[in-house]
Amino acid sequence: MLDHLIKGATVVDGTGAPAYRADVGIRGGRIAVVARPGGVREESSSVEDATGLVLAPGFVDPHTHYDAQLFWDPYATPSLNHGVTTVAGGNCGFTLAPLHPDRPEDADYTRRMMSKVEGMSLVALEEGAPWTWHSFGEYLDALEGRIAVNAGFMVGHCALRRYVMGPDAVGGQPTGRQLAEMLALFHEAMDAGAWGFSTTQSSTHSDGDGRPVASRHAGPDELLALSRAVGEHEGTQIEAIVAGCLDRFSDAEIDLLVELSAAAGRPLNWNVLTIDAAVPDRVPRQLTASERARKAGGRIVALTMPILTPMNMSLGTFCALNLIPGWGEVLGLPVDERIARLRDPAVRAEMLRRAGSEEAGVFRRLTDFGRYVIGDTYSTANEGLTGRVVRDIAAERGQEPFACLVEICANDRLRTVLWPMPTDNDPDSWALRAETWQHEDVLLGGSDAGAHLDRMCGAPYTTRFLGDCLRARKLVGLEQAVKMLTDDPARLFGLRERGQIQEGWHADLVLFDPERIDAGKATLVHDLPGDSPRLDSKALGVTAVWVNGVEAIRADRVTGATPGTVLRSGRDTRTVSTR
Repeated sequence: MLDHLIKGATVVDGTGAPAYRADVGIRGGRIAVVARPGGVREESSSVEDATGLVLAPGFVDPHTHYDAQLFWDPYATPSLNHGVTTVAGGNCGFTLAPLHPDRPEDADYTRRMMSKVEGMSLVALEEGAPWTWHSFGEYLDALEGRIAVNAGFMVGHCALRRYVMGPDAVGGQPTGRQLAEMLALFHEAMDAGAWGFSTTQSSTHSDGDGRPVASRHAGPDELLALSRAVGEHEGTQIEAIVAGCLDRFSDAEIDLLVELSAAAGRPLNWNVLTIDAAVPDRVPRQLTASERARKAGGRIVALTMPILTPMNMSLGTFCALNLIPGWGEVLGLPVDERIARLRDPAVRAEMLRRAGSEEAGVFRRLTDFGRYVIGDTYSTANEGLTGRVVRDIAAERGQEPFACLVEICANDRLRTVLWPMPTDNDPDSWALRAETWQHEDVLLGGSDAGAHLDRMCGAPYTTRFLGDCLRARKLVGLEQAVKMLTDDPARLFGLRERGQIQEGWHADLVLFDPERIDAGKATLVHDLPGDSPRLDSKALGVTAVWVNGVEAIRADRVTGATPGTVLRSGRDTRTVSTR
């Protein structure tokens, strides 16, 4: 007997093949049958009519930071609501394990680092996760059997360094013995099922003490040794971040990424490729790394988002504005001193000069302050400003836009929420995106779901992209769009029997209304441990989501089931060799 039968659905199977109508039956966590409508004779415990609805494989998000959130939110919301059934975590060199058993202070260091670098609530990290593990395998075991999504995790370079070198991981170099110990620890994590190795060399990544995170101190020999170790395990890969990911790679960064992938003989992915027609040389420059890698026996894959993800800013709390050269020194001051400095015309002039310089790189996108929209305000002086554009307010007041913005924020003691309007929402940029998506080494993703929770909400990119493809810009057909969200990332990661609707494959499925699928507006909710805030977005038009054959979402509500599994390298992934 079937567990569930979905009748008359329009099946988009993930391969890119034309859609077709079919009945799809689920049994024992697998797709038991795919037949013409009315062709299934077997009894089923439950049946639903899916006429007019699309049935697709569950979506695969290749870049998340759900490492901590899964402990207090096993449903990985809102990703699961938006059809994501498999997530990749442990990215950017940051993981919660391993932790040294003789140094309990390392857990506190890790929490503060994750709070700073990935924008996670420190209270949620302290209260929402058990922190009972030491080895990477123990961390994976702590999640097994209690999550609603399938989740695989890289092992982070920062945790490896901290475990072996202690506080010397920041600023120090490993001895030969310490490097050997690091490699042994890495192999232990891989044997337990880690997906591979993640690292960051990005200048934007600092720990809770404001110092460069541990992996930024690693030299090429250390990075290459760990990359070669990746290649000794089945079904593995590399994820790496360098400073040039934000704008354009340097020659040295391209050399490094190529060497890492070639040394492992495994794919390396990075994020995020920002596509903007106003910077026409960026895409070809970034994809030079991919071209070089293929010639060297490696493969470098760029992740890029198919939507414009709104991200709010603040002069009161750490955000991307702090990363503009020269801005961190001002925005890191105590509030009263910060307000005084920001009100100084000479200080503002220097900040604007630095913000518009070449050294600001991609952060120049954030510096057209006239295009900012005022979000939440907190003072009577700012009543009526929410939703208004700074340029219009500045014109009314006879002020320069940045000076106007500073005054508004100062009235709120810098608590004002600011929403920069995108600078790349033009037809030429969207045409360039559609062209770039067709490149063999470009993959959709980079949501950062689980991180920067009160700043951005990238998790709904799946439903928003499909809605755009079906009813708005229509840059990609439905079948290809689904393939880009399912089989393409599944094949990059070597996922076994996931990413397509095929008989015998895992029943990770999403059923949606093509006339309605979309993502709602991001809204701030206070549902994290400690009543901490995060941005959430409702899934529109998603009828149901199944993970391993079990219904996990129905009408945008979690069912309470936790059918997900921790995906382990080798067992659940096969090797995607680059040689």
